[in-house]
Amino acid sequence: MFNSFKKYIKRTFSTIAAASVIAVTVFSVTIPAAAASGSDNSQTPSAAWPDAPSITCESAILVDADTGSILYEKDSHRKAYPASTTKILTGLLTIENCNLSDTMTFSAKAANSVNPYEDANLSMKAGEQITVEQALYGLLLYSANEIAYGLAEQVAGSADAFVDMMNNKAKELGAINTHFANPSGLYDPNHYTTAYDMAMIARGCYNNASFVNIDSTSSAYTIPATNMSAQRTIKHRHKMLKGREFYYEYCKGGKTGFTDESLMTLVTFAEKDGMRLICVVFRSPDDSTRYVDTRSLFDWGFSNFKKSTTSDSQISSLFSTDNYYSSDVFSRSKLGFNLNASFITIPVKGSTSDVTMDVNTDYDITNSDDKLTAKLNYKYGDNIVGTTTLTISSGNAVKDSQLPYLSNETKDNSLTPKKCLKVNIWIIVGAVAAILIVITIVNNRTLSNNRRHHYSRRNLRF
Repeated sequence: MFNSFKKYIKRTFSTIAAASVIAVTVFSVTIPAAAASGSDNSQTPSAAWPDAPSITCESAILVDADTGSILYEKDSHRKAYPASTTKILTGLLTIENCNLSDTMTFSAKAANSVNPYEDANLSMKAGEQITVEQALYGLLLYSANEIAYGLAEQVAGSADAFVDMMNNKAKELGAINTHFANPSGLYDPNHYTTAYDMAMIARGCYNNASFVNIDSTSSAYTIPATNMSAQRTIKHRHKMLKGREFYYEYCKGGKTGFTDESLMTLVTFAEKDGMRLICVVFRSPDDSTRYVDTRSLFDWGFSNFKKSTTSDSQISSLFSTDNYYSSDVFSRSKLGFNLNASFITIPVKGSTSDVTMDVNTDYDITNSDDKLTAKLNYKYGDNIVGTTTLTISSGNAVKDSQLPYLSNETKDNSLTPKKCLKVNIWIIVGAVAAILIVITIVNNRTLSNNRRHHYSRRNLRF
């Protein structure tokens, strides 16, 4: 009897050990040491980040439109009122949701939405008709506020519904501290953003060809006569375009803004030698200063930075297929990894060998039937200089449960070894518990059968 019990205990613990190994194998993915340990992947670059010029405005940012690299920032996450720079998002949403040739009719509510004696406007009347394209010129060049409300109704049926679209689109573009309350930018305490957020919105605008085509218009534009008014000729209010007071040869458009609460604001697009930059300046004390600050940042950015590709093997090797395996217990096959080549923006004197992959950040994860896609950051020292896309596939359908390390099961869709480890532990505990229950049932039955067999033998002997 005692020997049978010893065998039972030994067999149980052996099975527990095996079950633990199986559970770990089933519910984990082999990851690189750098990612697993949470070690700092940064290094000291061979060239320091260039010293930036001194500017006057209260908050500002300079961003590469293609790579997303932040070249300069000054209190870029400080809350500010954007004024009419808001209208770039209104314009983008209109372009994305309307045909430029569509005819729009101004409602009385839209036509009377602004003070005609104080706010920028084109004196549109209730019942007046123009095309969406003509309205966009009035919006982006002349900053007409009633046009903003008319376009909002054209796109969403009402200004309130359009504002919901604005806030959703802002988040989609990367704005994290923004809330819009109207389509024009007229002051409202609940209508605010940051220089950083506005730069993210501006990236979406700068990457839309139709937007750039309209916004870059430096010559006068004429809105033809309508059913209720004579023709209107307008010019861009941005003074860095050709023929204006602060002309800058690389300027590709932008948007001005002013209210008493916001002070002077400015969003500007510029391109030189294939590099496209976005500058946002908020709370400038006067009209000239916002242009002087913007030009200083552009000149500094174009002179001190270059665009490079991430073809360097040192970067790509971080996610070698040798480091990752599928979670299939019975066929432990390597996963297919594709680290997409992309552009980065680094100092002129810097090298791609100084660029590292930030593997300790929470990444954005998207999932399809056969692959997982993660957005990753390239870093030059402490500066993010670009992003790339890592695509993971296994030949069979890839599910979140199969790849916990690259899972979006957590509520905030974050990707960290710590969170994944937490998920894995609970999965392992559950698996081991289930296996133990089965083992206990089986062994109890085995012991019961052994006892019956033992007593039956004794009965036979007597």
